[in-house]
Amino acid sequence: MYNWSTDQKEFQKDPEKYAIWRLEQMVNFGLNGKKIDKKELKKYWSKLNLDPYRRQLLELFLNE
Repeated sequence: MYNWSTDQKEFQKDPEKYAIWRLEQMVNFGLNGKKIDKKELKKYWSKLNLDPYRRQLLELFLNE
């Protein structure tokens, strides 16, 4: 994932905020060839600000 508009070093100072931001970026804007860790996605699920349709689709996969 490549994000040119955000200083990722600042986010990395707070691991939880960084993990949430990174997951949101990956889900909403593309994975860019990477995979999302299912365990991490479940951990922060309630805190993620996702597109409603993508959230519904991911719920189907997570509840398998």
